[in-house]
Amino acid sequence: MPATHIRRWKTLALTTSAVLVGLTLPTMTATPASATTTAYDSTYYKNAVGKTGSSLKSSLHTIISSQTKISYSAVWNALMVTDQDPNNSNNVILLYSGTSRAKSLNGGDVGDWNREHVWAKSHGDFGEVTGPGTDLHHLRPADVQVNSIRGNKDFDNGGSTVSGGGGSLTDSDSFEPRDADKGDVARMILYMAVRYEGDDGFADLEPNEKVNNGSNPYIGKLSVLKEWSDEDPPSAFEEKRNQVIYDSYQHNRNPFIDHPEWVDAIW
Repeated sequence: MPATHIRRWKTLALTTSAVLVGLTLPTMTATPASATTTAYDSTYYKNAVGKTGSSLKSSLHTIISSQTKISYSAVWNALMVTDQDPNNSNNVILLYSGTSRAKSLNGGDVGDWNREHVWAKSHGDFGEVTGPGTDLHHLRPADVQVNSIRGNKDFDNGGSTVSGGGGSLTDSDSFEPRDADKGDVARMILYMAVRYEGDDGFADLEPNEKVNNGSNPYIGKLSVLKEWSDEDPPSAFEEKRNQVIYDSYQHNRNPFIDHPEWVDAIW
């Protein structure tokens, strides 16, 4: 395993309400992540470090586009490794709900878990084709019913409680993951936007400020995804997942897990 990442985070904005008569604190937003240092900066990311904006995005695209692709059927077994419950090697942790479920319960029935495309496969119409349709950096195990409720909705705040969704919310045109998964979702979406730029036969995937994007190669809302990334920094689970994909499967990395500050540096 590589050297442990050295991380320095800015303190997130305080959200504690003041319980004082006649006093109302102003709404505060999350502070963007400060610069981080990783073991890969002098090797894997050497052509990206120090850049910003379109130059950074272009450099990262070149770096992460070098990957080993797997088939959609191979995704089942890969997810059993990448998303293994650290406290129970027989289970995987499900996105959105946070539930630990037996690896053997993979399938399409109620109570099973299946393969969730976080960048909805209809947004760009890439389906399950080898490439974006099988990219482990945005494929996660999810409860069949919760996955169905999310469908191909864009991401935004608000809605009603999703049954079995661990606190996730949804309305007619958007989905809000539970707090513990918001940053994960944001960084997966933004990885896809950098990896797939329309130069390899697939659509140019981009985040935007809309919902109801349908089959267009866009997912919103960018401003909300940026907030989620700042509010929910990479966890140990997310970092380990990134490492397993790099070491054992695709041999590429999600740069926004290694360098969360690059979200704001690009967008």
